[in-house]
Amino acid sequence: MNKNYETVFILNPVLSDEQSKETVKKYIDLLKSNKASITSQETWGLKKLAYPIQNKKTGFFYLIQFQVEASDTLSNFETILKRDEKVMRFLTVSLDKNALEYAEKRRKRINESKKNDK
Repeated sequence: MNKNYETVFILNPVLSDEQSKETVKKYIDLLKSNKASITSQETWGLKKLAYPIQNKKTGFFYLIQFQVEASDTLSNFETILKRDEKVMRFLTVSLDKNALEYAEKRRKRINESKKNDK
């Protein structure tokens, strides 16, 4: 049975836009190669941190929601995040049915606001 997860990670702000996109793509490809299905991905952009991390006051925030069956896939993914110097922090949480419903509502709201902006 597939379990739902959500990972938020903060990339170093000194990276260029292109380097950030390549890093995010690398992690998405890694998950897909390990038979995970990507439910959603969001770029939250450059945000101010609540406290300095590695002497940085800002960071690029990204969110990836995915489904995966094997727990070793998740542990491998987190190990690679820990070893990557570009990643300042990350957090992976398991999503229950209430969290999935909330995430779906939030995605719909974001998509509607994007349509209204055009």
